Amino acid sequence: MTRPNNTGTGQQATAGRSSVPQKIGSTRTLLTVKDDDGQVTSRVRRTVLPGGLRVVTEQMAGVRSASIGVWVGVGSRDETPALHGASHFLEHLLFKGTRERSAMDISVALDEVGGEFNAFTAKEYTCFHARVLDHDLPLAVDVIGDMITNSLIIDGDVEAEREVILDEIAMHDDDPDDVVHNLWAAQAYGDTRLGRPIAGTEESIRSITRAQVVRFYRHHYRAANMVVAVAGNVDHASVVREVRTAFGRNKFLAGDDLPRSPKITDRSRKVSAGSIAISRPFEQANVVLGVNGMTRSDTRRFALGVLNTALGGGTSSRLFQEIRERRGLAYSVFSFASHYSDAGMVGVSVGCLPEKLDEVLEVVRAELASVAAEGITAEELQRGKGQLCGGLVLGLEDSGSRMSRIGRAELVHDELLSIDEVLSRINAVTLEDVQTLAAELFAQPQVLAVVGP
Repeated sequence: MTRPNNTGTGQQATAGRSSVPQKIGSTRTLLTVKDDDGQVTSRVRRTVLPGGLRVVTEQMAGVRSASIGVWVGVGSRDETPALHGASHFLEHLLFKGTRERSAMDISVALDEVGGEFNAFTAKEYTCFHARVLDHDLPLAVDVIGDMITNSLIIDGDVEAEREVILDEIAMHDDDPDDVVHNLWAAQAYGDTRLGRPIAGTEESIRSITRAQVVRFYRHHYRAANMVVAVAGNVDHASVVREVRTAFGRNKFLAGDDLPRSPKITDRSRKVSAGSIAISRPFEQANVVLGVNGMTRSDTRRFALGVLNTALGGGTSSRLFQEIRERRGLAYSVFSFASHYSDAGMVGVSVGCLPEKLDEVLEVVRAELASVAAEGITAEELQRGKGQLCGGLVLGLEDSGSRMSRIGRAELVHDELLSIDEVLSRINAVTLEDVQTLAAELFAQPQVLAVVGP
């Protein structure tokens, strides 16, 4: 078993966040983990480059891969109605070519070394990520740095990618699960930035111009609004040198801006209770029933994790056992919790035959009422903790997942917890914690979305 080094930074690292901001050009060790023999198994370090670009690395023992992610603090929440879908549109366009590489060159560069390369857009951030063999990391850093700082965004590429995104939106509209979750968000948050789909709509994508996308790019893709996260068999100083070179194009690292601070609040914005349904020629009725949740900085999120796991987080959960195993009402049923800087949601998602919809909703509501009134059992508590802890540790055994953990922590969280500290907080959750939280959450007005024939 490994343990955090309790000298220096200790189990959790908040340097540069809750304490004194880190100066440009400085480097800090955020976390060191050693095994029982005193050997370092993991070390997380941060350097702030000119312009406020943060480089965060996690050195991992015993791996031959390296993963890089460039995390940009912009997502669909940052879009005005006229720019709805611009973050996702821009994510696509940065793959289309730079002054140094064509779109084909970008694709070939990682393919020919067996690398994995992709990107995604969320409501509060965008990420470009790659995983390669450790000795190919300089190539991955250079390609992504070129894309981020040196993209052309020419008219022909904008028009071509516009059609690709319209096709992607149509694909999502054919997916019942995507449709019902977008509908639920629209009911919960209305015509706001949280309530709109990330990819935009057909109308918004058709109306966005190249000039709008370029302005959006220049405004948000700034060094102080980015984190370069790297994990694997890496050396921090070498990574910093490679990032400084790759991102030094076009004076991207000029200036003395400080890194952007994350938005932190424990109060979750209200949702609009009620129900909404739309007719689609699907074979199933797809349902999301939920309530207002909690923000990602709320300390009760560990209790919510245990509650969510017991309620609908696996095949032994209450909802799976009652709805699928005992009653045979649905094939897919699960509960979920989503967290944002100032909002959150907790809900249940089910797909069932239309004639079973009423009974499914009755059972789901009964289970929510039961857990609100009585909490969960001691057995469910231990099973939930075990499932969370096991899933966490197993999910962090590759460089890509470690990169994602430190990247998100740096960009949107106020702290970087060691894995042992996270496990400790999960194991500290009590039955009383879960029951108090369940009673509070599930006493709130419900939001229901239904899509089906």
